[in-house]
Amino acid sequence: MQSYKPTGRRMATKLAVFGITVAFSGAVFAHVFPKKQEPGAGATVSSPAKVRILFDGPLEPSFTTLTVTDASGKQVNVDKANVDPQQPAVVSVALPPLVAGHYTVHWAAVASDGHRTHGDYSFDVK
Repeated sequence: MQSYKPTGRRMATKLAVFGITVAFSGAVFAHVFPKKQEPGAGATVSSPAKVRILFDGPLEPSFTTLTVTDASGKQVNVDKANVDPQQPAVVSVALPPLVAGHYTVHWAAVASDGHRTHGDYSFDVK
């Protein structure tokens, strides 16, 4: 009976393959998250003309959404959100003039690799 003993070369190859797999696994499971919001989370502002969110990676325009609701849960934006073709990590939506009150931004972002994230944050209009 012959016993199997991994040689130094075989072990080095296996370790190299393992290392490469670990290094690229983060890219495979990439998700996008907000880096900056305008208006910012928890901010009190005059009625903004739009809501704009900068993400940490490019977005898939067809599946990325952004809506704004008032304190009663009614959607206040009429237009659909748009991903900026010049800055594919930025999504924005135009707003009508807002009355004083509490508003919530709901976003769903799909990364260019197809992974989806979502969330919300609030701001107040004075």
